[in-house]
Amino acid sequence: MSQSAQEALRRAAVRAVIEEGRPQSDVAKLFGVTRQSVNGWVMAQRKGGERALAAGRRGRRPGEQLALLPWQQAQIARSVREKNPDQLRLPFFLWTREAVRDLIERRFGVRLALTTVGRYLRRWGFTPQKPLRRAFEQNPEVVKKWLDEVYPAIAAKAKREGAQVLWGDEMGLRSDHTAGTSWSPKGKTPVIKGTGQRFSCNVISAISNQGALQFMVFTGSANAELFISFLRRLIRQAKGRKLYLIVDGHSSHHAKVVKRFVEQNKHLLALYFIPPYSPELNPTEILNQDVKTNALGRRRPINVSQLIHDTRSYIRSRQKTPRIVANYFHEKHVTYAAAA
Repeated sequence: MSQSAQEALRRAAVRAVIEEGRPQSDVAKLFGVTRQSVNGWVMAQRKGGERALAAGRRGRRPGEQLALLPWQQAQIARSVREKNPDQLRLPFFLWTREAVRDLIERRFGVRLALTTVGRYLRRWGFTPQKPLRRAFEQNPEVVKKWLDEVYPAIAAKAKREGAQVLWGDEMGLRSDHTAGTSWSPKGKTPVIKGTGQRFSCNVISAISNQGALQFMVFTGSANAELFISFLRRLIRQAKGRKLYLIVDGHSSHHAKVVKRFVEQNKHLLALYFIPPYSPELNPTEILNQDVKTNALGRRRPINVSQLIHDTRSYIRSRQKTPRIVANYFHEKHVTYAAAA
């Protein structure tokens, strides 16, 4: 129907309801439209008068709602996949629909509606996701070599020697850490009440892709002496089986006393390091997040003793469920370490 014909239909339907008093359902059947449409027209007329029923402007705004050619779609999709907005001199930090729309307009002179941009992004296989934080200093080539060459060689050597591969890390826990959400009346942000004092403890742990988990809870700093104490515990619990421990580049892991200890126990222990600035490659980070979220983030310890107790109790429960620990290795960034 033309716009003028649609306007005449709307006015006739509204008159039938308001002036003639006919039920909206009967009017809808008479004019071949839905009852919801008739109701919408009546409400619009009552709020905005006759002008609300007038024919609106049809069609796209200047330069809007135009389709992209296949080669243009491929070019934009590649840019979003391989670049950040700031690399393309766009005033955005993340790839939002607005950022993609502006990139399309700058490249091809076509200004799409945001809904159209969203449809294109989904068609290209993109979904809105919370981005990971990754250090600028991370070297992609070093990471690739670790994934393709270094770690596979470590795993193969461990298999030949019958050694156990462990992944280690330290984390700090603070009393004011909060995670998760809380139900609350709409418009009223929930307030978490607790002690105004701040206190903390630390955890050093090591896990295997078979579900083994060893840990220590401590206060104070994670220094070389404490790391060696943890290494002694791992060796003792291994009962003669050689350990391949993979850790990050924390200064305590590279201390001279640690190197000397590892050398003295090389028949029982070998130490390896993941690429710098790459915590997402360490499966123990999944354990850390689990503990912070479930042992601490949803509770409120009143003193450091309770914090230590809750932390130790939760990690011990994980020790008793090796299946859950093994499942940490199914997170997409560490699946490379899941093979036995």
